[in-house]
Amino acid sequence: MDPGQLRSLLEEVRVGEVDVDVALQRLRHMPFEDLGFAKVDHHRALRHGIPEVVFAKGKTPAQVVAITGTLLEASQNVLITRASRECVDSVLSTFPEGEPFPLSGAIRFWRDRTCRGKGTIAVVSAGTSDIPVAEEAQITAEVMGNHVVTIHDIGVAGFHRLMHSRQALMDARVIVVCAGMEGALPSAVGGMVSCPVIAVPTSVGYGASFQGLAALLGMLNSCASNVTVVNIDNGFGAGYVASLINRL
Repeated sequence: MDPGQLRSLLEEVRVGEVDVDVALQRLRHMPFEDLGFAKVDHHRALRHGIPEVVFAKGKTPAQVVAITGTLLEASQNVLITRASRECVDSVLSTFPEGEPFPLSGAIRFWRDRTCRGKGTIAVVSAGTSDIPVAEEAQITAEVMGNHVVTIHDIGVAGFHRLMHSRQALMDARVIVVCAGMEGALPSAVGGMVSCPVIAVPTSVGYGASFQGLAALLGMLNSCASNVTVVNIDNGFGAGYVASLINRL
């Protein structure tokens, strides 16, 4: 249950449209629901503005389906990340309204598409190989109620491509930049704009990239003061923080 749903319920009780006992029944699972293998946090939307997100990796398809069903009973929007093909098939066979994203392994239930962000979030990938991580950031930000533009394959190996997108970057209120290899793109973008830049190192690159560690260290040492960094391949975390910034 999100703040809008709770406010609506309380208003219905106030004017007598809903009985107090009925309202209590609707709130019976607050603040969490114990499924035995998971304690689903129904209170999170009230605290954070977005329901609990299901991290599917490491969970069985049956567990993901059960958690998803519980969340959908109380929430308009539900996001599942890092789902395997088997997990995606199980979720969609039970809840066919879900929208799958094969590149990132995300599944989105997006019933409430109200835009709550104050500006545009730009999600950028340095190369095509970084798109799966960028897609996760994009989907997360959109589910949280933001207008998102995506700009792909503008890495520093072809700087003219970056300059071609300069206006779109300058128009954004927050920018998420996903890059592997040496991780140079966030610094280049950060030097062009005045808004916050959230850098996402990806595990894309040859041997000495150490599965994204080289990009992570490069981004942490960025000389652009408006750049901050999340963990390797953490598109979800970047999209989440970008949404919070865009609401302030």
